[in-house]
Amino acid sequence: MATGRTHRPATRSRGIPEATVARLPLYLRALTALSERSVPTVSSEELAAAAGVNSAKLRKDFSYLGSYGTRGVGYDVEYLVYQISRELGLTQDWPVVIVGIGNLGAALANYGGFASRGFRVAALIDADPAMAGKPVAGIPVQHTDELESIITDNGVSIGVIATPAGAAQQVCDRLVAAGVTSILNFAPTVLSVPDGVDVRKVDLSIELQILAFHEQRKAGEEAAADTAAAPTAARRQPAATDQGPDGDVPAVMPA
Repeated sequence: MATGRTHRPATRSRGIPEATVARLPLYLRALTALSERSVPTVSSEELAAAAGVNSAKLRKDFSYLGSYGTRGVGYDVEYLVYQISRELGLTQDWPVVIVGIGNLGAALANYGGFASRGFRVAALIDADPAMAGKPVAGIPVQHTDELESIITDNGVSIGVIATPAGAAQQVCDRLVAAGVTSILNFAPTVLSVPDGVDVRKVDLSIELQILAFHEQRKAGEEAAADTAAAPTAARRQPAATDQGPDGDVPAVMPA
């Protein structure tokens, strides 16, 4: 089976926009679910709804793949699964190393979706000598001293960093120097990499903060709506002590 070091996805050479590339996995996930249910064809509207995009954008995205569907029939599900998988480079084997086998790294190692999507966890690496040799997800953890040889021996081009922030840049530098050209970074820090190296950052705290912003905004909008809907307060009626001898409020209060 081919490895990631000798084969690259064709998306860049074909001029597919990055925004379209970012949506292809969404389409593939929706199509895979349809395929598992033995659904033969799907309309652009149905697939767009399943992927969370509008149908016009989906049709535009698919035009970059040379796939236009059939009027009145829709898109062939199995063919689209193959076509998108090929564009994403998922019809070949991509060996991956995960560096940092704490709680997050161990969870990633145990994730069953890698293998079904064209990725093989080739090695687990950690700086803690006590972790060396311990199996995680059936794979023995190896020490960071072996990082370079592991990457060379397994033909790795994709690295996953799940270390603490303080160690992430050093790990990144070693990965790049050893030949890794794509990095998925879970460490809460920004990595500096040379041209030709792609980095995708996953920061769960940032995503939660964005959700908190939206929750706060929704609460503010609800409060504003409640205030607007409340009846106008009745005008203050003069108190008895404010009234003159005849019960009326005098126009000019006595000195």
